[in-house]
Amino acid sequence: MLEVNDLTVSYRNSWAVQDVSFCLQPGQMTGLLGPNGAGKSTVVKAVLGLIPKASGIVRYASRPLKRQLKKVSYVPQRSQIDWDYPVTVENVVMMGRIPATGWFRKPDRNSYNIVRDALERVGMWNYRQRQIGELSGGQQQRVFIARALAQQANLLFFDEPLAGVDSQTETIIFDVFQELKSEQKTLLVITHDLGESLEHYDQLLLLNKSLIAVGAKKDVMTQENLKKAYGHHLNHLFI
Repeated sequence: MLEVNDLTVSYRNSWAVQDVSFCLQPGQMTGLLGPNGAGKSTVVKAVLGLIPKASGIVRYASRPLKRQLKKVSYVPQRSQIDWDYPVTVENVVMMGRIPATGWFRKPDRNSYNIVRDALERVGMWNYRQRQIGELSGGQQQRVFIARALAQQANLLFFDEPLAGVDSQTETIIFDVFQELKSEQKTLLVITHDLGESLEHYDQLLLLNKSLIAVGAKKDVMTQENLKKAYGHHLNHLFI
């Protein structure tokens, strides 16, 4: 179990997120929701130690997460990735094996098999020699999902993996997430989608600087909670 207690992050003397607490269970997928600027990516980056936190404790299996980062996989937003970098699909996914093999060791046969399996799971094996920049947005996202699979992590964090993808890619991604759940992996997914896709999640976290609600969809997605999170923008969400 991943436990986050009283997580607070500040930027330039103002709170980005404040006193956020939640738990993530093995075999579950949690959706992290909230408006732009709510601090969703900030929470994930602070949990992973990518940005400093002002206060808070993050523990996995009763030990500090920062000492167990080999067990973690993180897929950032597509906008944070340099798609012009000259690298093949297969090499992108092989990067997921670095925590296991080290930076300066040649991948072994097992790693090549793991990478092939990961690419096949997302339907991208036949594109393995393509440059990553030649792919469509949905295909690029599938490659980075494959990289996360190749890492064989127990904790997986995805920042808006469904943003701008085609319906085929969305189906593939949710199928992969379901497989990961069956393997007792723990998933946290940042999403802006407030529609039918929320049915896929076991737990929802509704955030706007602080945690507004946590739990099942029926308990989180109430009119009162949504108004607290989205304010006067609420009506535009369902047009």
